[in-house]
Amino acid sequence: MKYTTILAAVATFASTVSAGVTGSAEGFAKGVTGGGSATEVYPTTNEELVSYLGDSEARVIVLDRTFDFTGTEGTTTTSGCSPWGTASSCQTAINLHNWCDNYEPNAPKVSSITYDTAGVLGIIVNSNKSLVGKGSAGVIKGKGIRMVSGAKNIIIQNIAITDINPQYVWGGDAITVDDADLVWIDHVTTARIARQHIVLGTSADNRVTISYSLIDGRSDYSATCNGHHYWGIYLDGSNDMVTLMGNYFYYLSGRMPKVQGNTLLHAVNNLFHNIEGHAFEIGSGGYVLAEGNVFQNVDTVVETPISGSLFSSPDATTNAQCKSVFGRSCQLNAFGSSGSWSGADTSIISRFSGKNIASARAPTNIESWTMKNAGAGNL
Repeated sequence: MKYTTILAAVATFASTVSAGVTGSAEGFAKGVTGGGSATEVYPTTNEELVSYLGDSEARVIVLDRTFDFTGTEGTTTTSGCSPWGTASSCQTAINLHNWCDNYEPNAPKVSSITYDTAGVLGIIVNSNKSLVGKGSAGVIKGKGIRMVSGAKNIIIQNIAITDINPQYVWGGDAITVDDADLVWIDHVTTARIARQHIVLGTSADNRVTISYSLIDGRSDYSATCNGHHYWGIYLDGSNDMVTLMGNYFYYLSGRMPKVQGNTLLHAVNNLFHNIEGHAFEIGSGGYVLAEGNVFQNVDTVVETPISGSLFSSPDATTNAQCKSVFGRSCQLNAFGSSGSWSGADTSIISRFSGKNIASARAPTNIESWTMKNAGAGNL
C-alpha cells in the first residue's frame, strides 16, 4: 500500500511551532502557538500537572508518564436512572442537576450510584499552553481537560485521555471547550469516557482544529447498549468555527459529530469506521461542509431529518463551485458498506470566505493511513 497522498498531507509536521510541539495547525486554528518557546516542564505529580496547566505562565508541559486521577477526590453516591435499558451493557445516567427527573421521568429509577468524583469536572487549561505527550507515554486517566472562560492559544498534542466513569452518563467529558479561541487538538486519543469525548459548549469557540486524533468508542457500557459509545463529538455553537481533519472515529453509535447552534464545520479526510448507529447529526444552526471523508461500515451517515445545512460534496460538477472560495474543487467522499447522504447547499461555501481553510485530498488511502497513524503515540 502506498501512502504518498497522505504523507504529503502531514509533511508540515517536519517543522516545529514551539518547544515540544511538532508541526502546525491547519484550518481554523492556523497560527496557534500554545506555550511558544517556553522551556519545557515535566510534571511528576498530579498536583504539578494541575498547577502548570492552570497558572498564568506560558508553558510547554510534557507528559512522560500516566497521571491517574482515579480516586483522588473520593467517590460520590447519588441516585440515577436507566433511560436506555437495564441490561449490563447499558449506561446508567447520574441524576446530575435533576436530569433524570426533568428529562427522563418515566425511566426506571436507580436508587444508588457511586461514581468517581474526579471524573466529573476536567482540569482547567489556561491560555498560552502546550500540553504534549512524549512518545506514547503521556496519559491522563480518570479526568478530562477544560479550556473555558476566555482561554486562548492552546495546543493539546500526542496525549491520551481515558477511563472517566465509563458506566455513567454525566460522569464526565474528556475534552471541553467553551468560550475559547485558537485551540488545536492533535494526535489525541480518547477512550472509555462517561459522556462526550469532545464537547464545544454554547459559548463562542472562535477557531478550533481537531486533527489526526482517535476517538475510540469501544466500551463495556453504552447508551445504545451495543458496546459502541454514543456520545462522540458535540459542537453546540455560538459563533464556532471547527476543522475536523484526518481523524479516526471508531466503534461509535451517535453524535459523530452532533452540530448545532451557530457552528461552521469543515470535516475533511476523516475516517468513520464501524459506526453502529449514525455519524453526523445536524441540528438548527449547524453548517457542515464535508469532503474527502471515508465512511466504512457506517449504518447511517447522517441522521434525518437535517435541521441545519449540509454540503456533502455530492459530485464533481457541484464540487467545482468550491473554487470560488477554496481555490480548488471540493473532494468527493467515499463509502464502503455504508449508508449514503446528499447535501448540496452551496451557500455554505461562501461562509468560508476570508478564513483559514484546511487542505483536502481525495479519499484514496485515507482509510489505511488513518488506521495506522491517528491518535497518541503516532505523531
